[in-house]
Amino acid sequence: MFNPPMFDLLILAHEVADLPDGDGWMHSPFFKGSLFGQEVVLYPWKIIGYFGVTMFAGRWFPQLIASKKAKQVKMPRIFWIMSVLGSISLLTYFTFGKTDSVGVLANLFPSFVGLYNLILDLKTGPAPKE
Repeated sequence: MFNPPMFDLLILAHEVADLPDGDGWMHSPFFKGSLFGQEVVLYPWKIIGYFGVTMFAGRWFPQLIASKKAKQVKMPRIFWIMSVLGSISLLTYFTFGKTDSVGVLANLFPSFVGLYNLILDLKTGPAPKE
């Protein structure tokens, strides 16, 4: 019988031995505790990373709602705003908080595409009602 491994909550926060590089309040823990029996230490950089992931992944919900309402594919402005906020937050996190070049490269291109499309959307204004 297959027994999946217990979900490791340490992916949600730094392990105590896995302290981020750097000085200052952004690299200082603001929460140390236990969650479901696992030791958790949170840093301000993690919150920025969580915000970025929430924006970048959550952008699909307004897009889905707009498309469902229009009964065709729609990309509402909020989609591009959330794309830019998510990409910039994740770029900041991966550049200064985690110093991970893979994360930087994975979010660099989407930030330019999202910004370009947001600028185009702002220049052209809202689509006319049909």
